[in-house]
Amino acid sequence: MSIYVGNLSYKVEENDLKRVFSKYGVVKQVQVSINQKTGEKKGFAVVEMETDAEEVAAIRSLRGLELMGHSLKMNKARTKLDGGSSWHL
Repeated sequence: MSIYVGNLSYKVEENDLKRVFSKYGVVKQVQVSINQKTGEKKGFAVVEMETDAEEVAAIRSLRGLELMGHSLKMNKARTKLDGGSSWHL
């Protein structure tokens, strides 16, 4: 029940995404990917919704939405690899 969100502006914060996605259901978690070495954002995030139906509704409605000058790309995220902290997208 997680969504990969790509082509993000480097200005986007977790709260920005939570606000947008919460229109389609309960947002359990938002994780904006950050380069561990530089501390800079990587331009993508993973948004976890409570149900599959909410995930599908959000993807259908928000794909291509312009947020802070960037057209969002998204699809269903795959599970975390080996229970680690990195997402396999």
